[in-house]
Amino acid sequence: MARGQGINQELSDVLNELWKLDVNRMKAGKDYKINLQGKAGFVAEGSNSARDSARAPLFSYVDEKKLKSVDTYAHFIDLLDNYEMSTGVTEHVTKEELQENHLFLDAILKTEVMKCAHRYLVRKGLAQSDPSKFKSQLYDIWFKLYRRDKNGGEDSCGFEHVFVGETKQGKEIMGLHNWVQFYHQEKNNHVDYKGYKARSNKDTPDEDDHVLNLQFSWNGLVKPVASCFIGVSPEFEVALFTIVFFLSNEHVTKVTVKVDEYLLEIVVYRFGRSIGTSYPKMISSNNRDF
Repeated sequence: MARGQGINQELSDVLNELWKLDVNRMKAGKDYKINLQGKAGFVAEGSNSARDSARAPLFSYVDEKKLKSVDTYAHFIDLLDNYEMSTGVTEHVTKEELQENHLFLDAILKTEVMKCAHRYLVRKGLAQSDPSKFKSQLYDIWFKLYRRDKNGGEDSCGFEHVFVGETKQGKEIMGLHNWVQFYHQEKNNHVDYKGYKARSNKDTPDEDDHVLNLQFSWNGLVKPVASCFIGVSPEFEVALFTIVFFLSNEHVTKVTVKVDEYLLEIVVYRFGRSIGTSYPKMISSNNRDF
């Protein structure tokens, strides 16, 4: 398969190690169920109308009790209501929110997934070996506020953009690459799933895929194509994107990796010393014929 050339083998090996260690990953069909429905159509750039190829929500079931019983998810969910949606609106971080950021980092740093990521980065000479110093590095990458919009104060951070999502001057959806947030927004009728995105009929996703390209509207705005992991733990995503962030100083880093059965492109944008955005792009899955 020609597209497979250029796979970063070292990074793939590390990410497969993380994948094996991700004991908090939810099981498709048991802990959650998705309903893929129809293939989403084309949406012109700047347009906010999309054909709805999915009458029902994407998530037909999520075991919320299990979600809330796992430390890393519980602390992650606490962070989802901490941000102003629109860029240009200055973020005010309360003491309580600051504490929630630290509790989340503490929780993920206890997991084998983050310990493995930390060991790898230390071995590469990219991260501090002292866990508390590594935590500070993570804080700066994910939670340090910066100014995304020219007007106003510090209005964004990596965590908000990637995991919570934000809008650009009320006209465009940015970020929102996380399945737990997607599920919560869908449950509250803020998100309307429009269908899956696929290049061809051979490319049709499966209900148990852990990576999905999809289309949705959020508070009236349309995201023509978004990609996110489904069912994976917050620590897995933080670990993976953090590693890719550390491995390169480029403004945009794109690496092709093979994780489990998925051929993915991992994309990370830098914003100074923080993450601007990061997401997986599904190239193919070897449980289907290409």
